[in-house]
Amino acid sequence: MVQQLISDSQLPEQYPDSDGQPMADNTKQFRWIVVIKENLERLFAGNANVFVAGDLLWYPVEGNPKLRQAPDVMVVFGRPKRDRGSYRQWLEDGITPQVVFEILSPGNRSGEMLRKLNFYQMHGVEEYYIYNPDDNELTGLQRSGKALQLVSDMRGWISPALGIRFELTEETLEIYRPDGERFLTYVELGELLEAERKLRQADQQRIQALEEQLRELGVNPESL
Repeated sequence: MVQQLISDSQLPEQYPDSDGQPMADNTKQFRWIVVIKENLERLFAGNANVFVAGDLLWYPVEGNPKLRQAPDVMVVFGRPKRDRGSYRQWLEDGITPQVVFEILSPGNRSGEMLRKLNFYQMHGVEEYYIYNPDDNELTGLQRSGKALQLVSDMRGWISPALGIRFELTEETLEIYRPDGERFLTYVELGELLEAERKLRQADQQRIQALEEQLRELGVNPESL
């Protein structure tokens, strides 16, 4: 009998990069995941050692690939920005994601959310935020010793790790950067950039008109 040798590259991936589950169950959940993840990316763009990810599988323990979770958004201080197929903690200096977000959808079940809470609590998450966009309910938990404890009032709460502020209006959640700027959707950011472009264009036109008036008066603007 001839025994066929199989290389490591042909073996099934021990720590797969996908759990086969969709990133979001609906457009509202997906929109919130993107808004939080991208605004956090923007907030920490100047810090090379803050890693932000959305829907990335996190394996906390080597040798136990079934022990895993994919937070909707997670933030890791102390790890470099780079592409990853998954977050394997033992390859990341053992650093636990400090902050995680979950955006609820109608498909979430209480048992599933309890398992997530136990996972994050067991593996050292410091801050855990859960937002239900359908009911406009925000829950925050902060680590105290070995447990994640409920934040009693999330209105105006400032994340100790991120510095962002949460505000709940009657209709929606608003999140503010430390500089006071509200988290923006991609469309809102595009509109803001377009408004700034038009403002710069209008300023340039006014400058050109003023220069033309000076020339008509016999004054060279470049000599001023």
